[in-house]
Amino acid sequence: MADEVTRLVSARITESVELQQKLLEPDRRALIARAAQLMADSLRGGGKVLLFGNGGSAADAQHIAAELVGRYLKERAALPAIALTANSSNVTAIANDYGYGAVFTRQVEALCKPGDVVVAISTSGNSPNVVAAVDAARAIGATSIGLTGAGGGKLLAACDVCIRFPSDDTPRVQEGHTLIGHILCELVENDLSV
Repeated sequence: MADEVTRLVSARITESVELQQKLLEPDRRALIARAAQLMADSLRGGGKVLLFGNGGSAADAQHIAAELVGRYLKERAALPAIALTANSSNVTAIANDYGYGAVFTRQVEALCKPGDVVVAISTSGNSPNVVAAVDAARAIGATSIGLTGAGGGKLLAACDVCIRFPSDDTPRVQEGHTLIGHILCELVENDLSV
């Protein structure tokens, strides 16, 4: 039994590391850099970053927002970032009155302005409420960044930049999104601290 557990631990760590190393491919690195530049440009110009997703992706949205509002590695001015998943009164009121499909769209309509950036997180890229919010943001004049799994789903076509983590296994994609989120925060922080 102990050998099976040890093998499973090793297999999961190896799998995660091998997938994350694929982010070193030039096209993927360029997309991450482009997304960070879009975020930094928006923030420098007085815009904000709105982040959203369901389940683990909701936690990722809140994590990235916290790193931007608080700090990641450097002491610097607070950056305006809002996780649309964090206000349970908003989410439950909108879900009750309009349906769960509108929980992000309604908030985008209320909070998003031209020049803002939305970060849509969905491991499949097909979460209907996430895709709908990207469409709403685009209609307003915001830039959209998607974080998805390997296929990209509907977010691949809907977003200005879609960073696809090279796996369809939800836990591995979520691990990759954490790494990508940290890199985005560091790049934005470095850009705005100059």
